[in-house]
Amino acid sequence: MSETSPLPTPPTSERDEALPERLARAITLGGPIPVSQFMAAANAHYYATRDPLGADGDFTTAPEISQMFGELIGLWAADLWNRAGRPDVDWVELGPGRGTLTADARRAASKAGFTPPVHFVETSPTLRARQAERVADAHWHDDVEDLPTDRPLIVIANEFFDALPIRQLVRGRAGWHERIVACQDTLFLPIAGASVPDVIIPEHLRDAAPGSIIETSPTSVGIMRVLAARIMAQGGALLAIDYGYEGPAVGETLQAVRGHAFANPFEDPGDRDLTAHVDFATLSAVGTASGALVSGPMGQGDFLVRLGIDARAAALGPRVAPDRARLVNDMGTLFKVLAMRHPDWPQPAGFA
Repeated sequence: MSETSPLPTPPTSERDEALPERLARAITLGGPIPVSQFMAAANAHYYATRDPLGADGDFTTAPEISQMFGELIGLWAADLWNRAGRPDVDWVELGPGRGTLTADARRAASKAGFTPPVHFVETSPTLRARQAERVADAHWHDDVEDLPTDRPLIVIANEFFDALPIRQLVRGRAGWHERIVACQDTLFLPIAGASVPDVIIPEHLRDAAPGSIIETSPTSVGIMRVLAARIMAQGGALLAIDYGYEGPAVGETLQAVRGHAFANPFEDPGDRDLTAHVDFATLSAVGTASGALVSGPMGQGDFLVRLGIDARAAALGPRVAPDRARLVNDMGTLFKVLAMRHPDWPQPAGFA
């Protein structure tokens, strides 16, 4: 899921050329591009060409840390479905990685009789192949617009919104400017571009100090609007889990990860994971504006404790204590959980 590619499809003879060279050529010919365009191109290439997860990859997500995470999400969904009257629903996961969360969720939820069809929104051929190893009967979609329209949806978005392109605005001495990416050879540098009107800046941030940066994600807002409209029309709920904050706020959060270490986000585009903190207040506002009911955000740690992670960890034994600590303590505050549901659906577990 990303914006339309900022680069034209290259001639066949150029398709094997590295992304940095292609980006450099596009910028040289057409001028600097917005940060959002740079991020979209970099992540589209990155995810299409590798499995970035695990010890041999660049980062590890909660489902890969412990089976407990996916199991609890599956039981969360099964409980919600049961209290909604057990309707026919579809399970949807956005950006499902290796399919680990859904595989663990299905195993746990099936014991409660919850066995819905599975739909994955995923564009990476590499990751689709890994997902098929764990959830062979899944249905794949390139976009949320392609999801089924004939029944309620239970949508899971774990570490999905953080990888969507962000727009950056930087405060200059005389006003705010779009932050753009220029290059010299294949050295990419963020600079201040054209000025933007103050009216698009939240009033309480307009007089921020020079050099201050505000981030927004129009792509995230667009996807959230589509999902909110679907849930309002079809029924169901969404659960979003990601690292983030409640904005709008001043601060740069764009970062890159390579080999489980932070890296320069403007070096070697397409060869490292680019992410930014998710503005949960904006996602919440989109859901509320659609007429949906929104719960949270709340910390991931508190959420998992309310769902029963301590009882599950006790059942699995002392070996999972480090995993429980990572999910609840290390990730517990920075990672937040937001739920959105149709007004006729019950309050989801964990938020009461």
